[in-house]
Amino acid sequence: MEFRRRHLLGLADLEAAEIELILDQAERLKEISSRRIKKVPLLRGRTVVHFFVEPSTRTRLSFELAAKRLSADTVSLSASTSSLTKGETLIDTARNLEAMSPDVIVIRHACSGAPAMLSKVVQSSVINAGDGMHEHPTQGLLDLMTVKEQKGGKDGRIEGLSVSIIGDVAHSRVARSDIHGFTRLGCRVKVFGPATLMPMYVESLGVERAGSMAEAVEDADVIILLRMQRERLTEALIPSLREYAVEFGLNTARLEQAKPDVIIMHPGPLNRGVEITPEVADGPWSVILDQVENGVAVRMALLFLLLGEEES
Repeated sequence: MEFRRRHLLGLADLEAAEIELILDQAERLKEISSRRIKKVPLLRGRTVVHFFVEPSTRTRLSFELAAKRLSADTVSLSASTSSLTKGETLIDTARNLEAMSPDVIVIRHACSGAPAMLSKVVQSSVINAGDGMHEHPTQGLLDLMTVKEQKGGKDGRIEGLSVSIIGDVAHSRVARSDIHGFTRLGCRVKVFGPATLMPMYVESLGVERAGSMAEAVEDADVIILLRMQRERLTEALIPSLREYAVEFGLNTARLEQAKPDVIIMHPGPLNRGVEITPEVADGPWSVILDQVENGVAVRMALLFLLLGEEES
């Protein structure tokens, strides 16, 4: 099967076979990062622009490393150093970038739909690195890869696993991408969080809404914790972070209700003592750093599938 898409804007419109193709390619490319010389010439002569209008640590560095390990040329642009600060529109900025003939534009933006808008005005491939409260597709893919590695067995299938997503679901683009990805591959997904931070339509996405923390954790194979999206909150939707930690934080006592081999995931950055205790974050259940490692492999796979196969 070939990957025939020109952009990656979200997981909602990907078929299960397309997701599996990306994950299989990521698995093949992952070993490059363990070599002494971590570079192959698959994208030599290609140019990748990283346009991050929102702050980022893991995603930005991961994309930059992915491009460089495939020998692509990279250029980074942030909002504070761009003409956006002088009143230039996002579309005009994108058209100016396009005039310099990049092959891929990786964009993160606070507004939902910004990558989709760019994809309509540029010829370059566009990868969504997170847009507002919409989606974060590469995070969803790396989460899927991590679960396949940890829980997939010999055939790598994760169908039937119980995945619980706990926290600020309403404002989380990671939650949406994870929901689309895990349900597409046949997992049973439960969500739980404060009622004020839970979308009213969430069941329409094919998930179950848990009624309590105990119900959310019970018999879970995978628990994905979400941080409070305080930068997106426009009003006080919880009494305090301390109360949130008491009612919705994951600790070792609550973990006893999950399956013995449960794995704990978090997209980062962690708010220790709020949604997760240090004992859980640093404990044997945690695969948080595996997620970071797999992020490079997934982004390498995407860049190769969007660009590299054109020359094969």
